[in-house]
Amino acid sequence: MSFDLPPVEPVARKHIAAAGLSDRIEIASGDFFTDPLPRADVITMGMILHDWNLERKMQLIRAAYEALPEGGAIIAVEALIDDARRENVFGLLMSLKMLIEFGEAFDYSGADFEKWCREVGFKRFEVIRLAGPSSAAIAYK
Repeated sequence: MSFDLPPVEPVARKHIAAAGLSDRIEIASGDFFTDPLPRADVITMGMILHDWNLERKMQLIRAAYEALPEGGAIIAVEALIDDARRENVFGLLMSLKMLIEFGEAFDYSGADFEKWCREVGFKRFEVIRLAGPSSAAIAYK
């Protein structure tokens, strides 16, 4: 399922149809700060959480927790900063960019993600390094 703001729905439909996946992917629209997330086994947020301050990050993590069944997972794909904050220069610079651009937004480490998700009730965690500076931080309900 694709879930985004209503003006994005036609764009999503077009790209999903072009990929020949209209029969396999549902499209829903709403505002993830005011509407509940659609129920799903896995919720993926690609480059979403870093756009917001901690209060908003926590709101989105809680919304994902509420939409997931037991055993479900949230996957946050981001340029995660390494826990020691010494190696992923791209992630550190991205965090600086987010602070400059949005005032309170910031990138974060896998340890930060785990801490926030634990506070909400998630039980198991892992980080999978992806290509380039990106990683997938996963929390399981």
